[in-house]
Parts: sequence; C-alpha cells; structure tokens
Amino acid sequence: MVKSRRVQVLLILVVLSVLLIHFLPCSNNAYMEEKPSPVHILILSSWRSGSSFTGQIFSQHPSVFYLMEPAWHVWVKMYQNSAKVLRMAVRDLVRSAFLCDMSVFDAYMSSQKKKSDLFQWETSRALCSPPACDSFSRSDIITAGNCKTICGKYPFSKVEEACKTYSHVVIKEVRFFDLKVLYPLLTDPSLNLKIIHLVRDPRAVFRSRENTMADLKRDSNIVVGSQKTKGEMGPYNTMQVICKSHVEIYKAGSQAAPSFLKDRYLLVRYEDIVRDPLARAAQMYRFAELHFTPELQKWVHNITHGKGHGAQAFDIGSRDALRVSQAWRKTLPFQKIEKVQNVCKDAMDLLGYRLVLSEEEQKNMSLDLLFAQNSS
Repeated sequence: MVKSRRVQVLLILVVLSVLLIHFLPCSNNAYMEEKPSPVHILILSSWRSGSSFTGQIFSQHPSVFYLMEPAWHVWVKMYQNSAKVLRMAVRDLVRSAFLCDMSVFDAYMSSQKKKSDLFQWETSRALCSPPACDSFSRSDIITAGNCKTICGKYPFSKVEEACKTYSHVVIKEVRFFDLKVLYPLLTDPSLNLKIIHLVRDPRAVFRSRENTMADLKRDSNIVVGSQKTKGEMGPYNTMQVICKSHVEIYKAGSQAAPSFLKDRYLLVRYEDIVRDPLARAAQMYRFAELHFTPELQKWVHNITHGKGHGAQAFDIGSRDALRVSQAWRKTLPFQKIEKVQNVCKDAMDLLGYRLVLSEEEQKNMSLDLLFAQNSS
C-alpha cells in the first residue's frame, strides 16, 4: 500500500515537472517576443529646405512607415484660417497618424477616398509594398514614379493596415512653427516621439521658393496672410516668419529644453547632409534607432552624387546634391541676398550661417567660408 502511494506521488511529480518544462519557456518566449513600442520620428522643417530628400532617407528604410506632410489636407480644407489657428488641428492629425489611426483623415477627405487620395502617397515606400501594394518587396528601393503607376488602385484602408506592421513611423511636416505646440505629443505616454529639426541656409531657401512661388502661394497666404504676400516685400515677409520659427524651435529644443526633450531633439543642417551624406544619414539613423544597411548606404551615396541639376523642384532624383545646394550663390542677385540676410539675421547667426557682405565676396567665397566659425 505504501509502495503504491509512493509510485502515485512520483507519477504526479513527473507530470508536474513535464508541465512546468513545457509551459514556462512558452510564457517566457511570449513575453520576450512581445512587440516593442513603435518609435515615432517627426522631421520638422520648412518648405524648400531639403526636407523631401531627408524624408526619403527614412522612407526607403524597410523598417519605416513614412508619410509626407499629412497636414497638407488640413491646410487645403481650412485654407481661410491662419497657421496659428490651424496648429491644433495639425497636431491632432499628426498624433493620430503616428498611432496609425487613419480615421482622422475622414474630416478632410471624401467618404469614397482611396489610398491615392493621400497627399504624396507615392513617396512612401511603405505604401508601395505589402500589405499596401503587392507589386514590390518591402526590401526594395522604390521610386515614386514606379509606385504611382502600379500601386494607386488599393483602398485607403491599406494605409492603416500597413502602418501597424512597422517598428518606426516617420512623418515629415512643414506646418509647425512652434516646438511648444508639440509638447503634449512629447509627453504623451502612447508616443515615443523624437524630433529631427532640419534647417537650410535662408538664402538657398529663398532662391528655391522663387522657383516654386505659384505652388507655394496658398501656404504663404496661410503663413503671413494674403495682404503680406503681395508686393516686392511679400516673399521676404514669408521668409521672416519662417526664419523666426526656426530660431524659436531651436531655442526650445536645445537652449531651454525641458527635461522630457533630453535626447529627443536633433538639429540637422541640410548643407551638412549634402557635404557628407553617409555620415549625416548614419547620425540620423542612430538617433532614430535604425540600422544603416549597406543597401541604403549605396542608395544615399548614389542619389547625392549624380549628374542631375535638380531642375524638377519637387522631384527626388539622383543629382549633384552639394552643387545644387549652393546654386543660389551664382543665381541670386546680391540685392536680394542682402534683404534675406536682413530679415533672417538672427536665424543665420544662431544656426551657423555666415553673412555675405559684398558682391565681390559672394563671387569668391568658398563653401567652407559660408559657415560661421562657431557652427556645429
């Protein structure tokens, strides 16, 4: 009888041991394999500052879901308002997009919307590969032209479906003029938000804006009001607001940054990107917690060392990026340079851009001398 009970106890212990061995590793694996929280990156810039190219550095990464200027829809729908009035609606839309809640676009699009109704959707590699489009692989480098031709027919629901499958959500936006407006997002526990603040020499921005003035008219009206965009000083009034916003964003992000911004704000100058594309791309990837793959290194090098002249203002194609970035020195009259420097002096001083003091200096100044000695 005693022997029989011992056998029963041993059998129970054996069964319990087997159950523990079987189930405990599964529980640990389930815990270890739990999907990490997405990383959210906001590329914060202004028009004609190289932000579309910088956005593509992120868009082409296979771990990134990228959207280019989703707030365009807010400004188009509510164009009669000022940028200050629209900033809350823009912030709410960006927050929802970061969380892959694309129902936020219902207020700005028709009920019959398709994926192709989303502004510049074809610039997002994530919207050109599965599950948003089955024609390309998620690891492919995909051009906007090829994507637009093949992937436009898919339903809008694919945008949200695709977003939820990525570890990183990156949004490029040019419609924020105050970093403090973003503080609620930076302290939101549902977001893991980092800011890349992209700036460019105001003289180069001005020259590029001149070439795209008609395309930017509505945005300029929202920025400064339709009356201030008229006349000879109209373009300079807009530049003044843009430059002031960069000063305020930089100060809020670095000089007087609250504790929650620690290690979450990065200032990048476009000129530094085109002077050393691989180093700056690597810096931004580290900041965003992304791996810089050999395929992406090759793409970044090739697209910045081409023979193109950047003739198509909104096209992201292979070009001599460094030469194109400095074209303003030979094409912008000194009288205009002086006016831009006058309205943007504070921004230029703070961000490390040296003033050109004469027409002779404009002709002879080397690229390195365009940057102040104390520039970062």
